[in-house]
Amino acid sequence: MYSEKVMEHFRNPRNMGEIPDADGVGRVGNPVCGDLMTIYIKVKDGRLEDVKFKTFGCGAAIATSSMVTEMAKGKTLEEALRISKMDVAQALGGLPPIKMHCSNLAADGLHAAIADYQKKQQSRK
Repeated sequence: MYSEKVMEHFRNPRNMGEIPDADGVGRVGNPVCGDLMTIYIKVKDGRLEDVKFKTFGCGAAIATSSMVTEMAKGKTLEEALRISKMDVAQALGGLPPIKMHCSNLAADGLHAAIADYQKKQQSRK
């Protein structure tokens, strides 16, 4: 049902945890399946210097959270905003169709964290 890459990111998630002094925090969830994700970002010189996550959910939710942090780290904000749910799923070797809508919230969480960061930057001006 799941690709080997999904299972690897589920068993050995990368960048799990939180960033206490995060520049942006994105919280997303799906009330249908109960998956909840929080993505934390640290920005330096317009790039994502660090990206971490905390996820409560199924194996696919954990795997997509792990994968999106790997994909986003080191990217500019603009590049990170172009990471889509489909990009994350493809990087994991695909997700079962039934898991696409509820488990792949990771790109939304990343985008929400960037929006939070940008909002904070605007309020400082």
